[in-house]
Amino acid sequence: MNWTAVTVTTTNEAVEAVSNILMEHGASGVQIDDEKDYEQLSQVDWGKKGEILNVDEIPHVKNGAKITAYFPATIFVPEIIPAIKHQVEGLKAFGLAVAPAEVTTDKVDETNWATEWQKYYHPVQVTRFLTVVPSWEDYQPKTKDERIIRLDPGMAFGTGTHPTTKLSMQALELVIHGGESMIDVGTGSGVLSITAKQLGAGDIRAYDLDQVAVDSAKKNLALNPVAADITVAANNLLTGIQGEADIIVANILPDVILPLIPQAWGLLPVHGYFITSGIITEKLDQVLDAQRKQGFKILQTLNMGDWYGVIAQRPGADD
Repeated sequence: MNWTAVTVTTTNEAVEAVSNILMEHGASGVQIDDEKDYEQLSQVDWGKKGEILNVDEIPHVKNGAKITAYFPATIFVPEIIPAIKHQVEGLKAFGLAVAPAEVTTDKVDETNWATEWQKYYHPVQVTRFLTVVPSWEDYQPKTKDERIIRLDPGMAFGTGTHPTTKLSMQALELVIHGGESMIDVGTGSGVLSITAKQLGAGDIRAYDLDQVAVDSAKKNLALNPVAADITVAANNLLTGIQGEADIIVANILPDVILPLIPQAWGLLPVHGYFITSGIITEKLDQVLDAQRKQGFKILQTLNMGDWYGVIAQRPGADD
């Protein structure tokens, strides 16, 4: 089968949003070439891991990121390119820098994309206890406390390497002590739900507006036996959702977090946690003010570069 590669040249902060756009248009896989990923690879002593890898020999972008999506011959790509360009430019309204936002296409042979991109992905230790591992890697925990989260990065939607995902995982590590119920809003790859299970959470419900993301999450959950009982479904934020949860986590755009705040308030018990991420510096005060106005107590803000995560709590009468 002939495939068409569509490449969007953009910024680090727009990687996940652009990946979502491409997958929504029917891409069968996404390759992310992000300068930040190569910075991480270059800091690893591959010799100690028993591997020979010269990061400098891997072709990679020096600034920003390129997201390449692969479309089968059944999709007429010229017809969807204008919509992709429009949606990428539209991310500016959510406070994301997207320039240069160049969109290019190229014909590729199936054998070239199906496996070649896998060499760019390696296990990533996100926190002291959590390591994200590509599904094809034969990786075993290095310590008894290390928890493995297996993902297929080709499905995109959050692979654990982006700062917003890392901040969310770190926040969950801080608040989960065992047995907590949780709702994962905008689940994407399902990485945060799997993380919560690995940390000892109990009942978990995961939702995403996009059915493609729901299907992707289900496939990733299946790679992790600990996540077998997680419920995944398509839903618009928390609209129509009933039943309290001890934790609500959302790694989404700031302008989408704002309408979620009152919904989360109504589903959290006293002392329940509301974890949000995906917040750029320019939007942080707006999100914090909206949460405080709702009644949330801000317990902690986590920071990585230009990105922020927030751990908030619904206080009790005596707090």
